Amino acid sequence: MTENPTGPHRPASSHSRSRSRTLPVWTLLASGVLAGGLLGGAYGVLEPPSYTATAYVVAVPTEKSDPAAALGFAQAYGRVATQLAVLGDAQVRAGVSAKVLQASVQTATSPDAPMVAVTATSSRPAQAADMANAVAFALARHADDSKDATHVELQQFARAVRPGSPSSASPEVTGLVGASAGGLLGGLLLLVRPRRTPQEPPRSASVPGPALAADMHGKL
Repeated sequence: MTENPTGPHRPASSHSRSRSRTLPVWTLLASGVLAGGLLGGAYGVLEPPSYTATAYVVAVPTEKSDPAAALGFAQAYGRVATQLAVLGDAQVRAGVSAKVLQASVQTATSPDAPMVAVTATSSRPAQAADMANAVAFALARHADDSKDATHVELQQFARAVRPGSPSSASPEVTGLVGASAGGLLGGLLLLVRPRRTPQEPPRSASVPGPALAADMHGKL
């Protein structure tokens, strides 16, 4: 009977197995973009929209003052508009507490014009307009109480109107922002990931041939 010895089966090297299991480099970047886009879009859908309304008051000098003084007082009134003394008087007209007004109302002034912009933000468009108008009215009343000393009064320049569209970002925009942030994070992870050094495959144990095995048996 003729024997057909078969050579030893060489197992696949760990290097080739790990290479087959390694994902392409670009998958980390694509995963970051996909995850960031999904999270950003979900935030835009779940977060309620916000509306912004702005009222304007202008500082007007009296006969005993000049335009330069009105500009300076407009800057000062813009800084005190969000103080509790003004917000406390505005809360009844606005229909919200002074704490809510302090968190929702911001003011801005111009270095070139004696004007104060009162901006309110709310999840309801009508409430945003009411808060802006209430704070602007309270600020004008405080200025009127001290006009004999300052020789400057605040007059309403433009009332805040109910906004027709939200000022917050849409889900499409938040999704794009999230995808960009996820892609950036994935790129950074690619840059700092550890580099793999090539490894030599392990050598299989050699089996002595029949002649060599007989010779060694005779010596023993």
